[in-house]
Amino acid sequence: KSINNEPQRLIIVGMGKLGGGELNVSSDVDLIFSFEQAGETLNVANANQISNQDFFNRLGKKVIAALDDVTEDGFVFRVDMRLRPFGSEGVLVPNCDALEEYYQNNGREWERYAWIKGRVVVGPKDHITKLLKPFIFRKYLDFNAFTSMRELKLQIHRDVEQKRMGDNIKLGRGGIREIEFIAQVFQLIRGGADTSLQIKPTLEVLTLLQTKGLLPANVVNELTKAYVFLRHLEHRLMYVDDQQTQELPTTDDAKARIANAMNVVNWDAFLLQLNSHRQLVQTHFDATFAAPEHFKPEHDRHANTEPLWQGTLESNAAIKILQEAGFNDADAAYQYLVQLRGSSRYLQLPETSRSRMDRLMPLIITQASLEINNNVVLIRMINLLESICRRASYLALLAQYPNALNLVVKLCAASPWLAQYLTAHPILLDELLDTQNLYAAPDFGAMQAQLLQQMHELTNNVEAQMDKMRHFKHAAIMRFAAQDLANTLPLETLSDYLSALADLILQVSVKTIWQDFKYKHRDNPKFSVIGYGKLGSKELGYGSDLDIIFIYDDTNPDASDIYARFAQRINHWFNSVTNAGLLYETDLQLRPDGNSGLLVTSLPAFRDYQENKAWVWEHQALTRARFVAGDVIIGSAFEQIRIEVITQARDLPKLKLEVITMREKMRASKKLSVGLFDIKHSLGGIIDVEFAMQYLILANANQYPQLTQNIGNIALLKMLATLHIIHATTAQQVSAAYREYRRLQHALKLQGATKMQLDFELVSEHVLAVTTFCKQVFLN
Repeated sequence: KSINNEPQRLIIVGMGKLGGGELNVSSDVDLIFSFEQAGETLNVANANQISNQDFFNRLGKKVIAALDDVTEDGFVFRVDMRLRPFGSEGVLVPNCDALEEYYQNNGREWERYAWIKGRVVVGPKDHITKLLKPFIFRKYLDFNAFTSMRELKLQIHRDVEQKRMGDNIKLGRGGIREIEFIAQVFQLIRGGADTSLQIKPTLEVLTLLQTKGLLPANVVNELTKAYVFLRHLEHRLMYVDDQQTQELPTTDDAKARIANAMNVVNWDAFLLQLNSHRQLVQTHFDATFAAPEHFKPEHDRHANTEPLWQGTLESNAAIKILQEAGFNDADAAYQYLVQLRGSSRYLQLPETSRSRMDRLMPLIITQASLEINNNVVLIRMINLLESICRRASYLALLAQYPNALNLVVKLCAASPWLAQYLTAHPILLDELLDTQNLYAAPDFGAMQAQLLQQMHELTNNVEAQMDKMRHFKHAAIMRFAAQDLANTLPLETLSDYLSALADLILQVSVKTIWQDFKYKHRDNPKFSVIGYGKLGSKELGYGSDLDIIFIYDDTNPDASDIYARFAQRINHWFNSVTNAGLLYETDLQLRPDGNSGLLVTSLPAFRDYQENKAWVWEHQALTRARFVAGDVIIGSAFEQIRIEVITQARDLPKLKLEVITMREKMRASKKLSVGLFDIKHSLGGIIDVEFAMQYLILANANQYPQLTQNIGNIALLKMLATLHIIHATTAQQVSAAYREYRRLQHALKLQGATKMQLDFELVSEHVLAVTTFCKQVFLN
């Protein structure tokens, strides 16, 4: 029993092939024994009490003897206990606390690798699994694993050469161990961030790596065929004398026997197949674990950046090199580098991290010098490095992939907002490794399935779910921004992407939060999220908040309270700042009765409010509203109400006066900078376009119900022209102005602007088109 009188049981962990469910016919079994807590045995009559440690040491020895001792009937399994803490010198059965302390303080990289296969085969599973997962799988992407696994394999190669084991199909070049290393390095790197990779069997891991796009299909196919071939061969080598061996035979009879067992006509034909597989494995292994690429400078003038960073040059010489490299202000650039090199943040780095940073900085200086705004880029890159340098894995990533580093420099050169985004969310650096995926069109269906799966894997861990969803959103934004900066995304497509991403996240959030919602009274909520504003019209920009309301349709007597709590959870889920940042800011002011109204509204109450109580500006807002998440039946009912309200017959002079009055009230509430044009709020800006459009829709939808379609202002302008409500030339001019305003909003955001203001002269033509349009609409 434990000191808390909890009963104790022996825990047996199967390691290696036993843990992975991959035993050979004559494998030994690698085991680690443990038990949960210190304590004493029960006080039983005629029996001396002993410590749990003594008891389980004795029991462990008996288990080993039962399996390993040779009797007249042979033995069960050869038992290997050397993987336990401190190896053969360590305690035979350490308790779980001792295991945790050992791996926290003394655990080595090869033990992380070994524990990937660790599986509890006897005793309680949850405790030891939970205890050691943080040691095996790092919380963040762990690119240190490349270096560690590379060094471990080099050590194995040295041992193989010293012992002349080149024909060992497990440890030799192109052997089983190299296939396992390829699979497991991705598990070590990503297993903490992606729990689906925390599986044991090598073939299953390879398949999953292909599914996730981490290894190409042809590589996985070749590795799989090689693994199956080598494992079949391994079995047949062991059949001969029931010995654990992976060495190829040396005698002619033994060679013929193995060739025949492998269904090959002779030894030469067998060797041809074997060497083909081993060569492919070796090629893929070398490609996976290749040392970081060496940067090749484009010009000779960049060749001295290494001594420049190392500080081995006099200041005048260093500044001259920076001038020759093309820095706009070489003196300032030199000071940035001196300050960084003398900073406590750099000086206090572990030796390995400082070495990596010393490799990175010459590359960064060189790449930054090639940009037009090179001094600014150098500052942004230094800020990024200072934010990530304490996480050695991110330095390892950039050191391992110079092409990714080059892309980071270019993104930081193009956008201060993106530089800040990367600095705040360095996990996004991983997105830059696969440029094919980075610039690919998003598959939102597949993305939703992926996010749902990730939420399912983290069931009952709300904090992890919230972080994972934020990482998912940030990664998608990074991909869209990279495509935007590469000029591969038209304006409307970018907004469509950003809006579809918000829809997807709202849809998954509703499902995920409801699953763990303790007040739920049914499997699926009769509840929907309605998007307004930019979300409703699918015109979201970078950093846009979400205007939403919540509607339910449920006859349960407690439905109002239940869904109010549910809506609060959703709001908290989105607005909370976690370690992974913010998901979205939400704005709920457009619900019936605004901030004084209920957080959720029943469907009948929503209909009554819109028909009898709503202000005209609320009907204006309805022109851009749409169902985005939750119960589709409620969504359809909402859409019907929306159409009925928008198509009401109206007193046009009264409608016009109310729209103009509200617009002037909004304009008066904004303190606009003199001499600058505010893209959204100034006269002739976005709000003027939107108010004019909303008036035209409310004024004409009774006669032309097609105007109720939520297709965005540019498409609606074209429709208004087709219906001869406005002139075609006017529609084209206002569409051009509206499109340019939105493009400028995106561009200013990427340039880090906090206010959407610019010189009036830059948009004077568009302002004239919009003001003329508004006069035609409201003064006729």
